[in-house]
Amino acid sequence: MEVTFQPSHAVLCHRQSRFASTSSFLPPFTYKGLSIGCSPCRWPILANLSKFACRSVLCIQRKHGGISRCNIDAKEDFGRPNYDIRLHTHHRLSRYAVGRSGLTEAGTTGADYPLPEVNTVSKFRGIGFYAITAFNAIYLFVLMLVAHPFVLLLDRYKRKAHMFIAKVWATVTVTPFVKIKFEGLENLPPPDAPAVYVSNHQSFLDIYVLLTIGRPFKFISKTSIFLYPIVGWAMFLMGVIPLKRMDSKSQLECLKRCIDLIKKGASVFFFPEGTRSKDGKLGSFKKGAFSIAAKTKVPVVPITLIGTGKIMPPGREAILNTGSVKVVIHKPIQGNDTEVLCSESRNIIADALNRQG
Repeated sequence: MEVTFQPSHAVLCHRQSRFASTSSFLPPFTYKGLSIGCSPCRWPILANLSKFACRSVLCIQRKHGGISRCNIDAKEDFGRPNYDIRLHTHHRLSRYAVGRSGLTEAGTTGADYPLPEVNTVSKFRGIGFYAITAFNAIYLFVLMLVAHPFVLLLDRYKRKAHMFIAKVWATVTVTPFVKIKFEGLENLPPPDAPAVYVSNHQSFLDIYVLLTIGRPFKFISKTSIFLYPIVGWAMFLMGVIPLKRMDSKSQLECLKRCIDLIKKGASVFFFPEGTRSKDGKLGSFKKGAFSIAAKTKVPVVPITLIGTGKIMPPGREAILNTGSVKVVIHKPIQGNDTEVLCSESRNIIADALNRQG
């Protein structure tokens, strides 16, 4: 947040009597980029304010640190003695400062889809969605826990049994609320063939939808998610790869583990955008996934998710709107050039999104 202060837009008052008899404007001094003059009770400093500032100004409160619009008459209210503001010793900032902010008209424009209004039905659908997912997670986690020793002995890297349980969990949870249509299932590599899967990311619902595909790939998740009861523990049993964001060491370890898993015959899944899109637009792709594919010589499988952002918008995970989801699985692409793989994958996903409007 950047707030630009103009010398004529900042007024601080001093009640000491020696300023009351001064007949000329004292030179201002600067404190942290804020020009400070003397009492507005004696000098018409506010005459230089714009017409907008005279009627509506931005006030920064000292205690709360927030910015709010105060609908006051600056000439009248700041001219009253009881609105004088003490300038304490040691040059501490005043309780209020007047300024202009470039954020007053800020907003997100050009969104690919308008976010639907939150209604009572969507809220109840969200409650039902999480109630079902929690109920199913409990007994399926117990089943996963019982099977875990056998999985470690017989299928340590792919963990197909755990992925099958996760598929059942996701399918039972999503099916009552969302209709999923698949396109291009024939493009999926065989279950035993390692690959790098990539997809756009619009919603928390994306994970549920992708699990219904039924391929034993490893997701990458923030380390904090592993602390969630049941769900986080199940992710640990499934072999989900932890990642600390903004930690270069953790990112390097994550890439090494992905390469090691692929060499052992497992597949990995990436959201190359790194985070969920806030407005439905496809973000830029990070190159980590494509670097792994180029080094290990495995195919990249682009997947386009359409409609999840409208059903469960980012930042509104407590609601579930009505609608359907389309999963488009594109033909695998191969190569040893990271840049080409990244650019081609993004173009394929972007074209699919644009065709859907």
